[in-house]
Amino acid sequence: MSIPTIDHIWSQIRRLEGQEFRTKTGKSFTYSVYGDSLTPSRTEYNLGKIEFAKALTKVPLKGPGEISQTVRGPSYVWAILHDSRIRKTDW
Repeated sequence: MSIPTIDHIWSQIRRLEGQEFRTKTGKSFTYSVYGDSLTPSRTEYNLGKIEFAKALTKVPLKGPGEISQTVRGPSYVWAILHDSRIRKTDW
C-alpha cells in the first residue's frame, strides 16, 4: 500500500477546485483553494493543508468519524481524500 505525499495530494486538490464532491452522507459541495487552504462551499471556514496531512497519516478511513477529533471539517477532509479523483490507489 503506497500513500502519496501531502504535496502530491494537495496538487490534485488544487487541480479539482470548483468540481463537485460528496460527503459520506451524500451532501454535495465544491471548494475554493487559497494558497495552502481551501473553503468548502457549504461552510465559511478554511481547511488548511495541514488538516489533510494529519488525516493522510490515518488512511484508510471508514468514515469521517475516525478523524473527527483530529482535524477540522472531518466530513469534507474525508470526502476529498476518499474521492476516486484524489484516491487513485487502494489505501
